[in-house]
Amino acid sequence: MINKLIENIKKTEAPIVVGLDPMLDYVPSHIREQSFNDCGETLEGAAMAIWRYNKEIIDAVYDLIPAVKPQIAMYEQFGLPGLAVFKNTVDYCKAKGLVVIGDIKRGDIGSTSAAYATGHIGKTKVGDNYISAFDEDFITVNPYLGTDGIKPFADVCRTEHKGMFILVKTSNPSSGEFQDRLIDGVPLYEHVAAKVAEWGSDVMGDDYSYVGAVVGATYPEMGKVLRNIMPKSYILVPGYGAQGGKGSDLGNFFNKDGLGAIVNSSRGIIAAYKQDKYAAYGEKGFADASRAAVLDMKEDLKQAWM
Repeated sequence: MINKLIENIKKTEAPIVVGLDPMLDYVPSHIREQSFNDCGETLEGAAMAIWRYNKEIIDAVYDLIPAVKPQIAMYEQFGLPGLAVFKNTVDYCKAKGLVVIGDIKRGDIGSTSAAYATGHIGKTKVGDNYISAFDEDFITVNPYLGTDGIKPFADVCRTEHKGMFILVKTSNPSSGEFQDRLIDGVPLYEHVAAKVAEWGSDVMGDDYSYVGAVVGATYPEMGKVLRNIMPKSYILVPGYGAQGGKGSDLGNFFNKDGLGAIVNSSRGIIAAYKQDKYAAYGEKGFADASRAAVLDMKEDLKQAWM
């Protein structure tokens, strides 16, 4: 699947992943009203609004981007109807040719870790059948439990030719409370990066590993160090746009071939119509505003190589 991600990036000339992280207040009022009229002010009504919102955005941007990243928590808050929409979103995006990164941030050991991996990127055995459940292409994983927590995911990645992005240096302000702690004179995030490179060396695509890393756009100098530690690992870069990252800061995350990283923007794209810059599109033009925001992001990311 890493090969498909790279192929999509080359085809679109846009190392962009759109974070499908919908909150109900992002959804334009006409969609909410329609959904509540159909299903009531219920979890089902909220989930229907999210689905209609997602679908219009996907239809507007799918030809411009290589990948999407739905954050499962935004769907779980609406219970089982929300999880059904998560699955519908995954399937719809894959039908459009997009690579889907399930932002699930799971991390456990043994049979629990294996079950997470099976449910999201593997196949569940039911009688004589093997059935995909959520069926994302990549997932995000928390490495806090060490190799015991990563190996079950890596085993499924190897079998299914899918991938994962391991949290290395996250974009949130308090990440340094643990991630920057020195161990033998070296920050913890560098130790994690070295393990990512080690784990990934056993699960390789053509040029890059199935095992990637999450490194926040808000720490570009750290990105340079981590890029050197993990030359064969793709880096998923959150924190662009709404959290302050911009294209001119991101050159360190890429390799000399212009590959090696993919940059996420969530509300900066899916809620673009709420920004002054795109306000002229109005609520009913929210999807067109998202498309405009993707085109602007694509242009801005060119600064990473200038």
